[in-house]
Amino acid sequence: MSSARLYYITKTLLSYGLDELIPRKRVPWFAKLARGSLFWLRNQHKDKPAGMRLRLALQELGPVWIKFGQMLSTRRDLLPHDVALELALLQDQVEPFEGELAQQLIEKALGINDISELFSDFSQTPLASASIAQVHTATLIDEHGAPQDVVIKVIRPNIKEQIDADLMLMQKVARLVAKLLKEAKRLRPIEVVNEYKKTLLDELDLMREGANAIQLRRNFEDSDSLYIPFVYSDYSRSNVLVMERIYGIPVSDTEALLAQNTNMQLLAERGVEVFFTQVFRDSFFHADMHPGNIFVSRENPHNPKYIGIDCGIVGTLNREDKRYLAENFIAFFNRDYRQVAQLHVDSGWVPADTSIEEFEFAIRTVCEPIFNKPLAEISFGHVLVNLFNTARRFNMQVQPQLVLLQKTLLYVEGLGRQLYPQLDLWKTAKPFLEDWVKEQVGPLAVMKKMYANLPFWAEKMPELPDLIYQNLKRQQQPVQLPAPQSARPLLLSIFAGSCLIVSGLCYLQHDLVASAITAGFAIAGFIAAWRSA
Repeated sequence: MSSARLYYITKTLLSYGLDELIPRKRVPWFAKLARGSLFWLRNQHKDKPAGMRLRLALQELGPVWIKFGQMLSTRRDLLPHDVALELALLQDQVEPFEGELAQQLIEKALGINDISELFSDFSQTPLASASIAQVHTATLIDEHGAPQDVVIKVIRPNIKEQIDADLMLMQKVARLVAKLLKEAKRLRPIEVVNEYKKTLLDELDLMREGANAIQLRRNFEDSDSLYIPFVYSDYSRSNVLVMERIYGIPVSDTEALLAQNTNMQLLAERGVEVFFTQVFRDSFFHADMHPGNIFVSRENPHNPKYIGIDCGIVGTLNREDKRYLAENFIAFFNRDYRQVAQLHVDSGWVPADTSIEEFEFAIRTVCEPIFNKPLAEISFGHVLVNLFNTARRFNMQVQPQLVLLQKTLLYVEGLGRQLYPQLDLWKTAKPFLEDWVKEQVGPLAVMKKMYANLPFWAEKMPELPDLIYQNLKRQQQPVQLPAPQSARPLLLSIFAGSCLIVSGLCYLQHDLVASAITAGFAIAGFIAAWRSA
């Protein structure tokens, strides 16, 4: 199956003449020989421009390739203008399947004989068509008999088999690369492909997408920056999703945004703020933020609000990843390249024997030229290429858990460049990240963590007498150092810790007097333990 798919991919790319887009002088001799051996596969679309040929080839190859084209479409600084415009059509104008078949799939999924039992004004002509699903408009008659404007998202039929074939081929190629390529240990192709596989397969489950949308909507409830449409969970299935219809302006339609006097600078800044809020505040971010999934509300153009749809792909970060990223960003913003180098070593992303001084100088060489410039004057594509070369030089490993974050950051940059080229990305993001780090490491953060752990310690407190007894018994064994004075600091520390926990529990019960008294005992116990140590 994978061999047949490989031939089909090769045939498609060559039949659209995409090999002609690579300069001949950059093609190695063995590639020229391989191309000559496939003499029967010729360019059959010479009359079409290069951008259209690329779009049609990706569209014909299916969802895995269309997703790649969608990401490329946001990088207009890396692509010719005509090619970027063509690839932008992949965001929501992929060739649809028959509307009658979509209706049949909806009826089967919801267990109804006719679409009119639940929906009136169902349109068989899709409103939008993407790589994995397409969307139809309808009117839902809710449980109260009130009409609601909705959209119905339907997964393309038989798409999983095609995705499985592509993913199987990608996994085989990744294993081959891991064996043959010297840099495979750093690039981790197998882990990256597995992460991409999980993401794509998750996107095929619309119930998961609905749950993601509900979570994002809750996270930004009453927000002035982002709105997520309501999901009708009772009418949704694994291959059908029913949600509120929105009437925003596509974020890529800058003419319409300017026509209604949208505050473009504020809109661009809010895009950056929404991204960092999702990543660092919520640890739950929309990871498919290409322009086809982002709209702008028509209400209050002077105080613009984003509308996000298609929440099939979301990313999450653990506490260590967030802390590492935030500290790296702040170090970059402060041009503290030594701190950046040290963080990379401390995190284990580069070998422990890496020269901090050399790594610092390499990072400085790449990043220093980009500061104090608006986005219009910065080519992040070139910066990424240079960082990649730096990473290769210092054997920095690819982190699969951050692939989605990196892709999303590229989308955010593409949107910012399109909306307001003068946006200072660093100036917008730096205060947010500094405040977040202060919240994580300051005294208030310590108190919050203690407060969060109080139920755990309340459960463990009855065990403390037994633990103290067992520890004292071990102190009396001959194999241990006989030191009655050495047990004193331990006992005082345990006493002080217990008082501190009791103080917290009293505080939860709003008994401030008892909380203050036991807190005083805790402080006294810690001081006594420190003096007797």
